[in-house]
Amino acid sequence: MFIQEFHGKVRDAELLKRQLDVWNERIRPGATGFLGSTSGITPDGMMVSVVRFESEQAARANSDRPEQREWYEETLQAFDGKITFHDCSEVDTYRDGGSNEAGFVQVMEGHASDPTAMREMEESFDAEMSRLRPDILGTVTGWEPDGSFVTVAYFTSEAEARENEKAMADDPRFAEYMQQMDELKFYDLKEPVFA
Repeated sequence: MFIQEFHGKVRDAELLKRQLDVWNERIRPGATGFLGSTSGITPDGMMVSVVRFESEQAARANSDRPEQREWYEETLQAFDGKITFHDCSEVDTYRDGGSNEAGFVQVMEGHASDPTAMREMEESFDAEMSRLRPDILGTVTGWEPDGSFVTVAYFTSEAEARENEKAMADDPRFAEYMQQMDELKFYDLKEPVFA
């Protein structure tokens, strides 16, 4: 799997919505290898989208399509300033990865000082996570070569996510896990849209 995360400040939400409808109706049917996407607008007006493809080659082939490039140029008008992209060819999933049943999605960007150690710690939590965090329906984490990562966490609801987050904060292993990361940014999608 290959994921691409991108985000930017929205200037014209109506134009963005129309463009997303156009993509779903006209562009998406020709996007070979497209597996799905999770998108939304944060409370402070940042649009975040995570798109999953079968492979990096499939994602690149889609980006090179003339109709995709034309759509992208038109969609840029909906944003205030530049759009930031993260391309991740290494992908880890927890449970089944994403879930269209999620009532709340949080996207976290950051950098791991030791990606191998961080990934090993995540694996060590797997057996307990269903008990500790029943609110997590699944996660997808994409890695860039420099240790930067994007994690998309799918929750039953924001209220349950916040409550269970507090319970984990007291676990010293979780504190050690968080110390593996820096440059953290969080994007809360209270009304996620799935394709």
